[in-house]
Amino acid sequence: MPALTTARVWDEIDKRMFAVISCVNPRGEPRSAGIVYVTNDRRLFIATATDSWKARHLRVNPHVAVTVTIAKHIPFMPWIQIPAATISFHGMATVLSPDEANADVVHRLMSGLEDDPARRSETCVIAITPASSLATYGVGVGLREMRDRNKARGRVPAR
Repeated sequence: MPALTTARVWDEIDKRMFAVISCVNPRGEPRSAGIVYVTNDRRLFIATATDSWKARHLRVNPHVAVTVTIAKHIPFMPWIQIPAATISFHGMATVLSPDEANADVVHRLMSGLEDDPARRSETCVIAITPASSLATYGVGVGLREMRDRNKARGRVPAR
């Protein structure tokens, strides 16, 4: 298997569209949610309602943890369950209006609805910038190697 590199891990993130984001609410209680994201310039972007709990919490405390899951399977034997590979990182979230975000990112997030003034005014874009590194489990290793945590784990710089 090729060596684990930052480019290879971002290629895996770019291929996906679902992750779990975790944050802390203003009372210090943990919260997590599944998100659908797009990537641009090694950052994740999500769209949500301006008054959603994600936007409200992240305006107060922008620290987040993110985990991207990568389904694993054995070809021709889909009934055998294999743990997903993962890419996890912590980082900072910035809540933006659609006007402050990259136009291509807004278009990809809003699926052509970005020209609807009502929809645009009710939507914010959250940009998630990874901190120092991306931690992996099962990325770039075969199924047998996933059983050996020393071989299955990896870490690469975020940028």
